[in-house]
Amino acid sequence: MRIHVLADSDTRWKWGAGLAIGMDPGGQVHAHMLRGRSTPTARQLAEVGITPASISESTLPEFAMDPVLDDADVIILGTVGGATHAALHALAYRFEGQWNRPILMTGYVGVVYEKVTDGLLLRGGADIVLANSPFDGRRFREIYEPLGIPGETVVQTALPFLDHRPYDMNRTNAQHAYTVCFAVQPSVPGDRKGRTYMLRRAIEHARLRPGRDVLIKLRSKPGEATTHVETHHYQVLAEQMEEPLPPNLHFVYGNMSDTLDRTDLLVTVSSTAALESMHRGMPTAILSDLGVREIHGNHYFVGSGCVTDWTAIDEGAAPMAHESWTHDQGIRAHDPFGAIRARIGELKSRPLPPVTPYYTADSAPDYVGSLLSRRGLNLDGSPGQLPGARSSSAMKRTSRRVMKGAYQFGVQRVAPKIQQWGGV
Repeated sequence: MRIHVLADSDTRWKWGAGLAIGMDPGGQVHAHMLRGRSTPTARQLAEVGITPASISESTLPEFAMDPVLDDADVIILGTVGGATHAALHALAYRFEGQWNRPILMTGYVGVVYEKVTDGLLLRGGADIVLANSPFDGRRFREIYEPLGIPGETVVQTALPFLDHRPYDMNRTNAQHAYTVCFAVQPSVPGDRKGRTYMLRRAIEHARLRPGRDVLIKLRSKPGEATTHVETHHYQVLAEQMEEPLPPNLHFVYGNMSDTLDRTDLLVTVSSTAALESMHRGMPTAILSDLGVREIHGNHYFVGSGCVTDWTAIDEGAAPMAHESWTHDQGIRAHDPFGAIRARIGELKSRPLPPVTPYYTADSAPDYVGSLLSRRGLNLDGSPGQLPGARSSSAMKRTSRRVMKGAYQFGVQRVAPKIQQWGGV
C-alpha cells in the first residue's frame, strides 16, 4: 500500500510510521510534517529510526491539496484533535464525489486519559478510528454509537512501538549495573516546583544507591519542541543546582526502546514508556508523589498494581503489572494489526462514502469555523489563508523558524534563569 502519514510532532510521526509498517511491512510510507510549534527537527526524526519514501513540510491546506495524495491508499492523521478535525474537512473538500478516495485513519499515540469525548468527536468522520486496547474500544463505541457514529468505525490495535525483546528478570547476560530509568514528560508535572522535586528525588536515589545507574530519559534537548511544551527542562534545572550530580546519574536522549534495552526498572509519572516496559515484562513504577490525579494521567494506572512513590523505590520496590490489567490495555496483544488489515480490506472492496466530519458548518458553525480558520481553511474545507499570513515565501518560512527557535530558547533557557534570580 501507499500510506501517507501527516504528523505534527516527532512522537506522532513515530506512531503513524510504526503503524504503517506494522499493517503493511512492504508498503511505501510517505511523511508529511505539519508546519507548526512542534515540527520535528532532523535529529528527532533520525531518532525515530524510520526512513520514509518521501518527506515534506507543509501547512494543512498545502497538505490536503498535495497532488501526491491522488495515489494514496491510506492517509494516517497523526495530529492533535483540532488539526485532525480540520484535516477531515479539508480532505472532504479535496475528495468530494470520489468514491475511490484514500481510506482515512486516525487514533491516539498513547494513553487516553483526558478530554475523551472531546477528542473522539473531533476524530469522528475518519473511516477508521484506532483503539489501542479492548478497554479503549469499549469506551470509544459507548461514546460514538449514541451520537450516530457507527461502532464499526472503531478498530482495535495496539501501540506500534510495543514490539521489542522481553526483559530478563534474572539479568543473565547483563553487562551493566542495575539501572533505574526515570522517563520524563514535557508537561507532567508542568510547574517548576514539581519538576524540581522529581529531579531531586532521582538525584537522591542515585546517591542512596551508588551501585545502581540512574538514567533521566529526556524527550527533547533544550530549545527543541515536542508534542507538549516543556517550559522547565530537567537538564536546565540540573545546571542551576549548586551541588554536583552523583557520578552514577546520567541524562540520556535517543530512542526509548534503546534505553529500555539497558533498563531494569522504569520509573515515570504517566509516560507511554510505562506501557513499553510493561510490554517487555519489566518492573514499572508509576509515581504518586504529587498525587494520583487526572491532570497527571497517573490515575489511568490505578488498577495496574504499579502505583508507588520514590520512597518505596529507594527502599527497593520494583512493581510488576497485573496480567489481567495489561491484557485489557492491549499490552502483549496477539496480531495487533490483524483487525486493521481486515477492515481496510472491507473498505477497499466497495465504494467509499463521502468524508463526513462529526461537526459541520450547519451543526456547529462557530466551533467549526474557529477550528478551520486557525489552520488556514474556509468553512467548506477549501484552502483559505492562515491568520496574519500574506505569503508563503521562503523568507517568510525562515522568519517563522527563527522566531520559533527564539521563543523556545526564551521559554526554556532565559525564563528559568530570570525566575532563579528573582527567587520564583
